Amino acid sequence: MDDVTFRVFQPSDHERLKQIMVDAFDGVSIDQGMEAAFGEIAGHDWRWRKGRHFDDDVRRDPDGIIVAAIGDEPVGFISTWIDREGGIGHIPNLSLTPECRGKGVGRRLVELALQRFRDAGISHAKIETLVQNDVGNSLYTSLGFREVARQIHFVAEL
Repeated sequence: MDDVTFRVFQPSDHERLKQIMVDAFDGVSIDQGMEAAFGEIAGHDWRWRKGRHFDDDVRRDPDGIIVAAIGDEPVGFISTWIDREGGIGHIPNLSLTPECRGKGVGRRLVELALQRFRDAGISHAKIETLVQNDVGNSLYTSLGFREVARQIHFVAEL
């Protein structure tokens, strides 16, 4: 998409990017799986829980959020943070609007994140995804990420 530009996060982007992320994680969210098994927890649905992950990204490193935009309108983002002592750049979240998926925007966001890590002298990047996220699994491996472990999430009703 030639009309997409990339820029740093601005506080005015917060609510729009949070909504983009919640929409993008439909079908590939641990919180959604929890809700399917147990229903809403503490009066909150999976969307509310997932949205809090973006709030955490902003608190952790707002400068590490790269926004994809068309004009002034955000259409996606990638969040990053750097563990300098550990030598690892982390990518907690990557989300796009449906019309921007499959057009190279997500790939470009990951490339920009990896360049941010390289510029900071970081030697490795880490991203996590679920097995059912076929699009993410394909993208990440095509960019040089290798699977190193699998994890199972268990939840118990108390």
